[in-house]
Amino acid sequence: MSPDMTPNPKLPSPWRKSTRSTLGNHCLEMRSAASGVEVRDSKDAGGPALRFDATAWAAFIAAAATNRLEAPATWN
Repeated sequence: MSPDMTPNPKLPSPWRKSTRSTLGNHCLEMRSAASGVEVRDSKDAGGPALRFDATAWAAFIAAAATNRLEAPATWN
């Protein structure tokens, strides 16, 4: 995966965990795939993964980088 987190059109890459991950096991892993980016819960490696196309992933990264993400009201 390139440094700007854009997906690579080749076969899926290995799963990667955030470098900001802690020992609390509240982590996500991601990998690039031909269809975009896949994200999964690190505690459930065999479980489902969410798949985002390149446009959606780029929008998420841009929003996260500029602090434009908000938790739903039900999380408060």
